[in-house]
Amino acid sequence: MKKCSIAACGAILSLCSLLSAQQPQSAKPCPPEGFSGGFSHGCPQKQFANPSDVSAMMAALPDKPMATPQSLRHVLVLCKAAGWVHTSIPLASKMVEYLGDKTGAWMTTITYDPAAINAENLKQYDAIFLDSTTGEFLDDPNDKTATQARRQALLDFVKGGKGLAGIHAATDSYHTSSRPPSPGAAPVAPTGTWPEFNEMIGGFFKFHWTYPTLIPVKIDDPDSPLTSMFPARGYDIVDETYTFAQDSFSRKRVHVLTSINYKKMSAEDKAKEPAATRRTDGDYALSYIQHVGNGRVFYEAHGHDEKVYFSRPFVAHMLAGIQYALGDLKADDSPSEK
Repeated sequence: MKKCSIAACGAILSLCSLLSAQQPQSAKPCPPEGFSGGFSHGCPQKQFANPSDVSAMMAALPDKPMATPQSLRHVLVLCKAAGWVHTSIPLASKMVEYLGDKTGAWMTTITYDPAAINAENLKQYDAIFLDSTTGEFLDDPNDKTATQARRQALLDFVKGGKGLAGIHAATDSYHTSSRPPSPGAAPVAPTGTWPEFNEMIGGFFKFHWTYPTLIPVKIDDPDSPLTSMFPARGYDIVDETYTFAQDSFSRKRVHVLTSINYKKMSAEDKAKEPAATRRTDGDYALSYIQHVGNGRVFYEAHGHDEKVYFSRPFVAHMLAGIQYALGDLKADDSPSEK
């Protein structure tokens, strides 16, 4: 075998190094199927909830609906997460299904396929439930026509008189990142990338306190049937708590049901929110409702951790919110600020 010269060997080594650098770096291993209490990125979506979590959730279900359904209702649960994937998604979908089954308030279809959001298919449904959908969850990156059709179908569905309900990461969709542009730099304010959806869902994600953080919750409308399950004085919750970009959320558009009791938060916890993008009004809504066209929208910011679904008041709140979106539970949905 011939030996290569020093120059030739060096060239070969340089070429090998270049090719190696161009190879994709090995990603962190995906968590096991039973992983819970968090989220993953770039991993297949877990589609089955842990049986023990389902049992604990079922024990928290109300026995009857908040209002008598005006007709046989059908709810479509969309579980597609195009960005961060929360492990609580399968449990939240089963919560919607079993809430409807036990109370008789609706029938449920669960899908992980965004292609289900099309004008023809949606004719059979009265409400859509966005189950911690993230990223551009409706979009087909290879088909702009399909993407536009899905987006329009969702907007037309709600504005035409149907309902939309969302939980937790449903607002972590269709916006730019707030990550610093470079190490050590300040975070940048995110911007919405689909204004019609951003406005319809009520706002878009900016920051969340690290899980677990104890969050004091204020009841903004104690007279609403959607908050009747909570003590009027408020309550505390341990979960991953979302906040919205300053200009994406406004009480002039939505009727706030619950919010962070910011005055009760410790100075230490307040300081964890990046100063560069901190809300200047101290207004951190958690759940709200609003009219969009002829339709109705309900959103709840908590729901990250599976344990939240074991709470009777929380599950009852979700029942009320979905029934509002369906049009069966009447409530004051006028903007909180005129």
